[in-house]
Parts: sequence; structure tokens; C-alpha cells
Amino acid sequence: MLNTNELKAAMVRKGLTQKDVADSLNISAKTLSNRISRGVFGSDEIECLMKLLDITDPMPIFFAKAVT
Repeated sequence: MLNTNELKAAMVRKGLTQKDVADSLNISAKTLSNRISRGVFGSDEIECLMKLLDITDPMPIFFAKAVT
């Protein structure tokens, strides 16, 4: 399960908008919004997000036990 609050917080810490992140993933902002809402990202996207947002431990964000 995706911890949306932590993912959004990571974007804010880096000063990035959802559009900036979507552009980095080569997807539309609407697609990113849908993936965040559904909590579904591919492994390649998770890897890209980790690099982009300087996430060292993906477990609390992308594999959270409870949805926030």
C-alpha cells in the first residue's frame, strides 16, 4: 500500500510539483495523480521516484502496511 502523505511530503521537500514528477516519469500529471490515488506504481517508476526524491528507504512510502 502506498503512503500518499509520505510521497507528497517527499515531493514538497524537493520543491517539486506533481507535474514536475510526472514529467520525470514521462507520464501525464493526470496519470501520476491516478497512480497516487490508486497506490499503484511499477518497479521502474518506484526506482525513478527514489532517485528523483532522494528516497533511501522505499518501504515506509511504497510498501506501507496501512493507507493514510
